[in-house]
Amino acid sequence: MKKFAIILAAFAMAACSSKGGDIPSEWPWNDPDADDQPWVEVTDGSFGTLPDYIRIYHSPDVLKGKNAVAWIATADLSKAQFHVWGLNDPELDGSEDALKTPTQAYNAFGAPALVVNGGYFYVSDGTNYPASLAVENGKLLSPNINYASEDWVTMYYPTKAAFVQHADGSLEVGWTYFSDADNHFFYPAPSENDMAGDPKPIPDASYPEGGKAFEAKTAIGAGPVLLKNGDIVNSWRFECVPGDYDVNCLGEAPRTAVGKTAEGLLVLFVCEGRNMTEGVPGYSTENVAKILKEFGCTDAINLDGGGSSCLLINGIETIKPSDGAQRSVGSCIYIK
Repeated sequence: MKKFAIILAAFAMAACSSKGGDIPSEWPWNDPDADDQPWVEVTDGSFGTLPDYIRIYHSPDVLKGKNAVAWIATADLSKAQFHVWGLNDPELDGSEDALKTPTQAYNAFGAPALVVNGGYFYVSDGTNYPASLAVENGKLLSPNINYASEDWVTMYYPTKAAFVQHADGSLEVGWTYFSDADNHFFYPAPSENDMAGDPKPIPDASYPEGGKAFEAKTAIGAGPVLLKNGDIVNSWRFECVPGDYDVNCLGEAPRTAVGKTAEGLLVLFVCEGRNMTEGVPGYSTENVAKILKEFGCTDAINLDGGGSSCLLINGIETIKPSDGAQRSVGSCIYIK
């Protein structure tokens, strides 16, 4: 596997109409004791005709004490089809595949109802490299990056976030480590690395505990894990995801996330940031974890954000991209 610096594409959200539906209703998991106003369902009318297994929600104007432009889409996977497109590069040696904007993915894959940007990637000397897990129809397109360093002297070997649909259709969030095709593991808890301290052992079949051979029908990676079994995790430090630059987990930014509810609904989240709408700064990954938990998610991971963040509903952009236009990215989730 080629060694490469972690040049994570910055996050951002796709352009936003901020339109409400003609007949809004409160979101079904509203907690009357929560501080925030309820999300508003805008499934009917705002984005044309949608399948009955997809629901669309718009955030209140103020969410977690900040001005907000955010959207959530849910899909019932007993009826919907969950797909991932990504650069085909299972050894992370570089791909000949072209990056795609979400709109290009929408056009390439038969106008799916939902398209959202996926995991991290970078470009070096004209070659495209994925840095996050992508699996489609049981085929590993790319694994999660398996090392990190700040000085390229001290090396860390973190487990990384994964959102997985297994062959039986069940959804699970966990952490992965990839050495090669015969040594690709999935863990219920991360290796507790901290780049302020000494590296933990290289993960294998027995470390961290509970590891099993990686298996997925469909999967997307990035990080950090935000929610696991109903608990806020936000494991950026253990995953060696930068807290204060690049991914900027601690700062305000446009964000993208994927998760699931206890009922098994798939949840896609995007929020605008960087004042593309005046006074809308975006959120930290901890903020997103809290938002998704209050919405009803039990499990979720952070995806690429900043200039990459984009959610299309029937091909229509939902937020203003912080690059000023959709960024070409290395992977997308799409729902038919």
